[in-house]
Amino acid sequence: MKNSVADLLIETLPYIKRFSGKTIVVKYGGHAMKDENLKKDFANDITLLKYIGVNPVVVHGGGPQINTVLDAMGITSKFIRGMRYTDDQTMDVVEMVLGGKVNKDIVARINRQGGKAVGLTGKDGMLITAEKMTIYHQEDENKPPEIIDPGMVGNVSNINPDIIHTLTAKGFIPVIAPVGLGENGETYNINA
Repeated sequence: MKNSVADLLIETLPYIKRFSGKTIVVKYGGHAMKDENLKKDFANDITLLKYIGVNPVVVHGGGPQINTVLDAMGITSKFIRGMRYTDDQTMDVVEMVLGGKVNKDIVARINRQGGKAVGLTGKDGMLITAEKMTIYHQEDENKPPEIIDPGMVGNVSNINPDIIHTLTAKGFIPVIAPVGLGENGETYNINA
């Protein structure tokens, strides 16, 4: 057992040297959050990264968790080209689930493993500025593309890294829900 741990450390040493002091973004999808063992392992891995000198920033999804709440509320999800159509009512649920339950669960799990995680949405400190997404679909090349409205789904237009730099410099692990703020105060669902 001792040899396997030592061998593992020797094998990972070049990566530890390469990434120590660096900030990395880790995408944590909602489907990976379905299994309790995976959730615990994820929190352990993120905490380990911090302890070896890497600054992890977690950006998470939560599609299955959103579906569960929408179903419980009797709201039917509609998808357009793989993206959730997000009307105002759905956006309220998306923000509640991602910025509330899912985000805080990840934060608590990392903290239980010895990390210092802080939960944010893209709206906090104008971390993520977004603009409305437009989808173009063209079935016939002889006709102009059809414009599809996905509702309150957005593309990232700007990231304000100041909050991330401040938190990571103080030893914190930012955990970010992909909810962005539009230029006129709109809230956008951003696919993580």
